[in-house]
Amino acid sequence: MALTIDVNYFNSFYLKRVYGTGPLGNIPYVEGQGPVHGINPDSAWETAIDYESNFSGNVERDWVIEEARIRAGYNNTSVDFGVKAYIVEDNPNQQRLTNTLIYSGIFNSRTGVNNTNEFSVGEEITRGVDPVGGTIQRLYAEDTNLIVFQQRKVNVALIDKDAIYTAEGLGISTSGNQVIGQITPIPGNWGIGENPESFAVYGYTKYFVDKEQNAVLKMEGTNIQDIASAGMMDFFRDRFAGLGTKGSIVGGYDIYNKNYVVSISSDGRFESKSIEPSDNILTGEARAWTLAWDDRVAGWTTFFNYIPTNMFSCIGRFYSTAGGGVWQHYTNSLRNSYYNEPSDTSYVKFVFNPEPNLVKTFKTINYEGSNGWDVVQLVSDQTGEIEFPSASGLYQTYDDEITGDVRLEDGTSSGIDYRAIYSYDEGLYTDGGVEYRAGFDRKQNKYWAVIPNNTVTPIPGEVIWGNQTVGIKGYYTTVVMGTDKTTNLGGLKSLFATSSEFIIK
Repeated sequence: MALTIDVNYFNSFYLKRVYGTGPLGNIPYVEGQGPVHGINPDSAWETAIDYESNFSGNVERDWVIEEARIRAGYNNTSVDFGVKAYIVEDNPNQQRLTNTLIYSGIFNSRTGVNNTNEFSVGEEITRGVDPVGGTIQRLYAEDTNLIVFQQRKVNVALIDKDAIYTAEGLGISTSGNQVIGQITPIPGNWGIGENPESFAVYGYTKYFVDKEQNAVLKMEGTNIQDIASAGMMDFFRDRFAGLGTKGSIVGGYDIYNKNYVVSISSDGRFESKSIEPSDNILTGEARAWTLAWDDRVAGWTTFFNYIPTNMFSCIGRFYSTAGGGVWQHYTNSLRNSYYNEPSDTSYVKFVFNPEPNLVKTFKTINYEGSNGWDVVQLVSDQTGEIEFPSASGLYQTYDDEITGDVRLEDGTSSGIDYRAIYSYDEGLYTDGGVEYRAGFDRKQNKYWAVIPNNTVTPIPGEVIWGNQTVGIKGYYTTVVMGTDKTTNLGGLKSLFATSSEFIIK
């Protein structure tokens, strides 16, 4: 159906269809013909003005003309058309420049100038970094420099200055370069990956994680050092490899203890509760790990049994967030208590490996420290024997071990097990009116204990084995010591040094 409308001047017009309220609501309705289909009455321009009073129900007559010029005068001032919601851009020009910086107008709270919503296309307000380094993940301003962290690169940009000057002392740059000046890549293919939340800073030192390189990095000036290689290279390599795309890494600086703390979650879910440290130390099956780096000893000093969602320091105190709350650390007297969920045991895992190329029998275990430590696990390295004929014909492995913690969950004992190494107080028992100790005894303020052998399976051909012998046999032995559940529960327990008497055999 054609429509012809006479107009007086050649101005700008909008021709619109008039809609009103008929028997079917906002659906166009023609008297005697019913609803008119095929037209959407809910479009933005159709509901912008109420035309109900002009709606007659006649399809051929219900049209309206909007004049763009004041009083419809020829060449009169045109009103602002504004945003037309119904206009569709056929060729959108939007681009995502993930390796580019852009800045707005200035902001000055003292004078009330706020141009942060102005991005003038007539000025050079963008600065790009090498796209090979990946997307920009984090920015950190330090003095008059801007540190730009990409996925696979770290750069330093000048702020409000340029590195090249004329003979008159003027910078050879545009206004854009004066805001963000020359960008200089830091040597080395290190980056922050996709874990900007691992970034932490203390003074002039920055810490962050590069998961793709299996590295935990320490940055001082333009020098970047991989601190994961300080005895923990295998640990971080295995943890980062298991993160996948859902894994999360959160870092923070503990200003109270002067430590960089990093928390790794393998499934991306940071729990609102603490984890049992035995999950990490004894079985290695935990989904999350939190550990600390200490620059004073240049090493990783401890694992923690809490999983935070964020960590930060403020006015000499260290805080973390978990479960929707903010928690201040080092405030309660009960140790191993995080997020109101105490864990009454701490563990230390280490290796005895003197004379590494000789087979030894470790007879005793000794330590210097406070009362309250026992031996949770002591296992030698595995030795192999080929046993033919055998049911499977496979390579069989054997190891000597001592494992024996028969204490109940409430800390009580079900009876002394002479195969275990108890702490000084828990191992006390009386026989015939005489006090004995099953485990550590104290002499000259040093604790020592004989290592019983409670291996269940003997090596083929071994005549005397298990609890008929004393000592653990192997090239080396792995020891796990823990705090007991009764001695000064939740209090301070120190462990300065450990040792073992052994014989070459």
